Amino acid sequence: MKYKMWVVSALSVSILMIGGCSASNSSDKNTRMDNANMTEEEMSNMEGMDHSDMSDEDMGSMENGHDSHSNPLALNDSTGENELILPPLIESKDGVVDITAQQGETEFYEDVQTETYGYNGSFLGPIIQIVKDETVTFRTNNDLSEPTTFHWHGVDIPGEGDGGPHQILQPGESEDVKFTVNQEASTLWFHPHPEGATAEQVYKGLAGLIYVEDENSKNLDLPKEYGINDFPLVFQDRQFNEEKQFDYQAVINEDGTIGDTLLINGTLNPKLTVGKEKVRLRLLNGSNARNYSFKLNTGDSFQQIATDGGFVNDPTTMKEITLTPGERAEIIIDFSKYESSSDIALINEEDTNLLPFKIEEQKTNSSDLPKALNNFAVTDEERNLPVTKKLELFGMGAMVTINGKKFDINRIDFTQKQGVTEIWEIYNKPDGMGGMTHPFHIHGTQFKMISVDGNEPPVNEQGWKDTVAIDAGETVKLAVKFNNKGVYMFHCHVLEHEENGMMGQVKIE
Repeated sequence: MKYKMWVVSALSVSILMIGGCSASNSSDKNTRMDNANMTEEEMSNMEGMDHSDMSDEDMGSMENGHDSHSNPLALNDSTGENELILPPLIESKDGVVDITAQQGETEFYEDVQTETYGYNGSFLGPIIQIVKDETVTFRTNNDLSEPTTFHWHGVDIPGEGDGGPHQILQPGESEDVKFTVNQEASTLWFHPHPEGATAEQVYKGLAGLIYVEDENSKNLDLPKEYGINDFPLVFQDRQFNEEKQFDYQAVINEDGTIGDTLLINGTLNPKLTVGKEKVRLRLLNGSNARNYSFKLNTGDSFQQIATDGGFVNDPTTMKEITLTPGERAEIIIDFSKYESSSDIALINEEDTNLLPFKIEEQKTNSSDLPKALNNFAVTDEERNLPVTKKLELFGMGAMVTINGKKFDINRIDFTQKQGVTEIWEIYNKPDGMGGMTHPFHIHGTQFKMISVDGNEPPVNEQGWKDTVAIDAGETVKLAVKFNNKGVYMFHCHVLEHEENGMMGQVKIE
């Protein structure tokens, strides 16, 4: 498999997946928000949709959306015939990182060139490595034939450089985004965010990773040899047409576009070769709408060491982890306890083979994981803060809203003071068919999860987050602080929902 501007790993992987932006069938998540302290304007904003005003076509669209995500299009099994492609790891040169969005061709299938988009290459992009307290300039260039933006997902960055739909770059234009790295070690990512074109541009290949390093990450005894025992895994599902091309307009689903073909780091039918040691996998759900669940076919556990925005306090033992679009997690699998002949793989809840591993005898790291990774905490003060922002997510397909409204680029929905923590309460209102999970993302910050339906969040989500899965009927409270000024988006990260209006804006002053 040939891949322009990317490095082919000498290692190998195979994966498949699960889910979609899934319809919820949970009957015990019915908690509603307490509206007693809301103003009349807030109440009117939160009335949501009245199905009686919907046409038969709209209702049919919603029903079809539920069907497509309750029973998502199945993925094809990986044959494991191709070695995993590893994106190049790049650092700033004289404080500058050049990133170009460009058109190209990629050979997913032998002797077939598929038209694609990529950053600094034909499909996907490099991993940008930056260091806490470093001042860096991202020099962005648009070599596409259409407008785009560069959104730095999870990055603590001034609003003018966040890359939302306000910061459009026309074809041929360039812009410098300069900022000081002000967050701890984490795995972040970047992708386009132009209004009305995000979903298609991501589908065509615009996405890349950002690694933030700090003194803590450098000193922790964790697997960190890139391409040896530390691997990025960008999961994306796609649908190829008969000519082996992407035709987004032919397969678009207003409730979230899914495909039957898995690409990992842009690799079709990949496999991953590992040594008999602990291996770190940095997982990104980079799909438009599909959810991914991972577990080992042996039933053994693995360790989660990081959430979206940084390390958890202690390695968390897990037997299964699910990521919705936009979410990341870092996990450690200990291959030292398996024989080289072992049949071991990541599988999904349907026991579909997602990622088979080939184990080789060489070993480079046999040390135990550190018992303490971070000092993350939700303070008593944060727990006791009153709710000051209330959001209601509602609808499916083209009929999605936040607080009964669709996105308007000229409307500011909320304001907040720079450096002040507020509690946001987000309620995912079910509809008559049950509703669906919405991955909720806030730009320009990392937040803390305070509670889920009044209870402590799961242990593996007790860390910095920028995207959270909210099931139908669920209420989540977040402690949100912005360190910079500007206008930031908040939205559902099912990209088609975002484009259909499930997005708002907060202005930080």
